[in-house]
Order: sequence, then structure tokens, then C-alpha cells
Amino acid sequence: MEFLCHHRDRSDSLALRMELLEEHWSSMDRFAQEMIARGPTLAGDGETPTGSVRILDLPDAATARAFAFDEPGYQAGVYRDVLLRRWRDLLGRTMWDFPGGPTDGDRFLVLGLGAGEAADLTVPAGRGDDLIAYGPLLSDDATAWLGTAALLRAPGPAAARALLTEDRYADIEVHPWQFGGRSQ
Repeated sequence: MEFLCHHRDRSDSLALRMELLEEHWSSMDRFAQEMIARGPTLAGDGETPTGSVRILDLPDAATARAFAFDEPGYQAGVYRDVLLRRWRDLLGRTMWDFPGGPTDGDRFLVLGLGAGEAADLTVPAGRGDDLIAYGPLLSDDATAWLGTAALLRAPGPAAARALLTEDRYADIEVHPWQFGGRSQ
């Protein structure tokens, strides 16, 4: 079962986030084999973290909840909220398999929060070279479509947003994002 987890930072938590960085990485290391993608969302300056995204393949919803809510930053109060949803990997690869590598171009997290009939259920034609991760957000039992999530390379936020069918979502969020994990 694949899950998308997006922790959103509190506005005043950067110092605490940095203080807990090694604990955070150690926690993530325990899930290295299950990771499809991971990395921080960033402010407009391209450097200041505003949250963390992880996409994982886990055995069940209880394990996903434990992953999300036992995370050291969450336990210490770094995050203001957590979006945890079932997800379906339509690309069949991890971010480490992305042909563009970890640093080529600007990267974004796009979250389309669903409203009504499902949309964008297939990989957009002609965008495969720019997609790092792509798939629907689903209900806990995976029977209801709740939106779409993507990590992609794009020339800017407007181009990233254009990935989704605008009028099919209650809201579309676009966040600068970068590949995460320990520096090698």
C-alpha cells in the first residue's frame, strides 16, 4: 500500500527542525527500503524548509500512521498539520530512478484536492520526462478519489500547476520541493 505523507511546518519552528535533523534522518533511515520519494518543501527563497513530503510503500494504514505521527519533528511540535493519504504510484519508479537526477531544474510538489468526479487518473501525455512521482490520492480503503499528487520538474509554479485539470479540484497547492535525504 502506497501512502503520501506531507508534514507542514509551523511558521516558527525552523530552529527546532534543524535541532532535530539527525533524529529525523535516523527515523527516515528505518524506512529507506520503503521510500518512493522524500524531501522538503521550500519557501519562495528556495532554501527555507516549509514542510516535508514522503511517499512510501507500507504494509498497512496503521504502519503509515505510526510513520507519520511517531516522526521526531511531529512529536516535538515542528509541524502544524499532517496530510496522510493512500496514494497510487502510476509511474512505477522511485525518485532515484528519475532520469533528470536530483538537481536538474526546478522541482515542485503539486497537490490537487479533489471535488467531485475523479480527474487526472492517468499519467499526462508528454510529461513523463518531467514527472518524478505521480498518482491519485485515495481514501483509506482506496475506493474513493480524493485528489492527485505529483512531484515534478517544471520551469515555474504556474507550469507545475498546469499539470492538473484546474476546474476539477477544490484547491491546487504548488510548493517548491527538492530531493531529500542525507548528503552523500
